[in-house]
Amino acid sequence: MLSRFVKHFMTNNNANDLLHGVKLEAIIKKLVDHYGWKTLASYVEINCFKDRPSVKSSLKFLRKTPWARAKVEQLYLSTFSQNNPWLQTQDKS
Repeated sequence: MLSRFVKHFMTNNNANDLLHGVKLEAIIKKLVDHYGWKTLASYVEINCFKDRPSVKSSLKFLRKTPWARAKVEQLYLSTFSQNNPWLQTQDKS
């Protein structure tokens, strides 16, 4: 029984599940607010982040290009993860 649970968890616990309900536009905007276009382009090297970047052009490209979208989603998850020590707030007690 336990192995069935582990197998189900491992096959269903991918990046898309963690991003369920998060719109691609919100991901891009939050990454741009956090990093800026120049730094974002250095992390994910795609032209829509380098040459006259905009949210609209990025959305158009990322919706058509699964490998690039996966990189952007992975960056979002690693940047804003609960486990990221740089984002944890200090206890005020």
